Amino acid sequence: MFFRLKALLSMALLSVALTANAYAQNNFTVEQQPNIQLPGLQDFSPTENPAQNSATAITVALEAVLQEEGAPIQTGLIWRVFDPTPDEEGKLRLIAAAEGGSTSIDFEPGDYFVHVAFGRASVTKKLSVSPDAEIPPQRFILDAGGVILKAASGDNTRLSPSLLNFSIYSGEQDAVADTDRQLILEFVKPNLIVRLNEGTYHIVSKYGDVNAVTRADVRVEKGKLTEVLMNHRAAEVTFKLVSKEGGEGIADTAWSVYSSSGDIIGEMVGAFPRLVLSEGDYTVIALHQENEYPLDFHVSPGKNSDVEVLLTN
Repeated sequence: MFFRLKALLSMALLSVALTANAYAQNNFTVEQQPNIQLPGLQDFSPTENPAQNSATAITVALEAVLQEEGAPIQTGLIWRVFDPTPDEEGKLRLIAAAEGGSTSIDFEPGDYFVHVAFGRASVTKKLSVSPDAEIPPQRFILDAGGVILKAASGDNTRLSPSLLNFSIYSGEQDAVADTDRQLILEFVKPNLIVRLNEGTYHIVSKYGDVNAVTRADVRVEKGKLTEVLMNHRAAEVTFKLVSKEGGEGIADTAWSVYSSSGDIIGEMVGAFPRLVLSEGDYTVIALHQENEYPLDFHVSPGKNSDVEVLLTN
């Protein structure tokens, strides 16, 4: 199918179990994926399509594959054609774009940059179009794969997806902190296929909003889908101030949670506040009607629990 040309400007390593499985390329066409914006598009400016309805235009077929011997990808591609000469503002002009799978685009004789993106995987090739030469189909090899990120705690207790998110960083071996790495994607939800160029990536998984964090270095191989299961040593804790054991939680209670070293971990208000905490010893103080009720407690990985603080006179 021919695409009508159009101008547009878009878009703690604690423990980890890795399972790599090779899937057919069509598995990478799953529509569930983060809303990924391709970087650097602000450096490009659109212009009108010079080849549309031109008698001198030469049609060039374009296709992309995950690996050299792979079948063409049929959906999920974004094609962009740029003029390689920067304009007066130093920007590359976006000449044309198409979405879908394999496509054919009409080019006027000249030089172009053709860029294809498949999720975060992308490749750019320079294309020279001669007025008196037939241009063979252009094949773009993405050398790409994908990852599905999941997490568990304790004895493989699956975690609530709403409390999980992942960040993907570049895998520089000499990086000490996350700030030393390039952030590729953040706020990635579990169980989604993320398409990436082949290479090593540093994955950070955060469970809840406090201190449950785990890390892993993951290798993405072209043409394969890698399933990553990251293990958090943490659990969900619900706090209740009660007048008797097993009683109803008392409203209008303020809560402060401290680590074993005395650092404040979190503050909440309510009858049944909940926190995700990493394994360890903590102290909680319930404040109700200007009275404080402290309690020491322990968090075991994968064992969600209620912490009842007894209201005493």
